[in-house]
Amino acid sequence: MKTKLLIFKTAANYLSFTKAAEQLFISQPAISKSIRNLEEAYKTTLFLRKRNSIELTSEGKAFLIYTNKILEIYAEMENQFLHKNENHPDLINFGVSTTLANYIMPKVIAKFRVQFPNTKFEITAGNSDDIEELILNQTLNFGIIEGKNTNRKLQFSKFMKDEIVLVTNAKNNTFKKGLISLEVLQEVPFIMRELGSGTKEIVVEHLNKHHIKKLNTVVTLNSTEAIKNYLLNSDNFAFISIHAISEELTNNKLKIIDVKDLSIERWFYFVSRTGYQSNLMSYFEKYTLNNYNF
Repeated sequence: MKTKLLIFKTAANYLSFTKAAEQLFISQPAISKSIRNLEEAYKTTLFLRKRNSIELTSEGKAFLIYTNKILEIYAEMENQFLHKNENHPDLINFGVSTTLANYIMPKVIAKFRVQFPNTKFEITAGNSDDIEELILNQTLNFGIIEGKNTNRKLQFSKFMKDEIVLVTNAKNNTFKKGLISLEVLQEVPFIMRELGSGTKEIVVEHLNKHHIKKLNTVVTLNSTEAIKNYLLNSDNFAFISIHAISEELTNNKLKIIDVKDLSIERWFYFVSRTGYQSNLMSYFEKYTLNNYNF
C-alpha cells in the first residue's frame, strides 16, 4: 500500500503519469495500473484523464490529504524502528539552493528532528553560484544545489530529478489549449530570475539549444516565491520548478502551459569540494534520499 500511495502522491504533484514514472524510475503503465487499483479499491475516481493532461478530482484532492498523512506516519515509523540505533550529529551545517530551501528540505529537516530532536541545523540558502562559492572557500563543507555539475573543483552526486515548466495564472485564458510554440514564447510578457540563479541558468541553456537568445522579460525577481506572487496578480508567464507549484496547481491558482518541442529537465545535486570526505555528509545524504518524498 505504501508504494501505491507514493505513486499516487507523485502523480498528483506532477499532474502527469509520465513525469511520475520518470521521477520514480518505473514505467508509465505501472503508474497507470497502480492508480487504477487504488480507484477500484476505494470505488472512486482520483484523476480526470484528458487528452494531454490529468487533473485531480475533488475526491482525488481529499485522497491526497489522507495520503500525505499516511506517508508521514510510515516515515516516522521507519525512522523510529529502522534507524533508532544510528548515531546522530549535534549540528548539521550546509548550504541549499533557493528552490530546495523553500520546497524540499524543510520537510526533510523537520522529520529528522522528530527522530533526533537534539540535532541542530544551520542552513545557508542562496542561489547555486553562491552556495558553490561558499563551498569552494571552505565556509561550507557541502550543500545541495540545482543546475549543472561542471566545476572540476567540486564533486557532485545526483539527488533528485526536477522539471522546469512554463506557468501562468490559472485564470489566464490567452492560450485556451494550454500549448504554445517557441515563436510565441518569445513574445509573451515574461518574469525571470536573477543572474546566478540555477533555474535561470538551465532555462537559458535549453533556450539557446533552440536558438532563442532573448525573451520578453518585463520583470526580474530574486526568488520563486516573489515570482509566484506576481503571477497570481497578473497574466504574465514564468519558468518555475514543478516542485515549487504543487500546491498552486492543486488549488487551481496557477497552471502549466506546454511549449511545443521544449522540455526543461535538470537534476538537483549533493555537492562538496573534490576529494572531500565526511561521515556526516554521507549520513545526511543517505537520510535525505530516503525521506524527501514523504
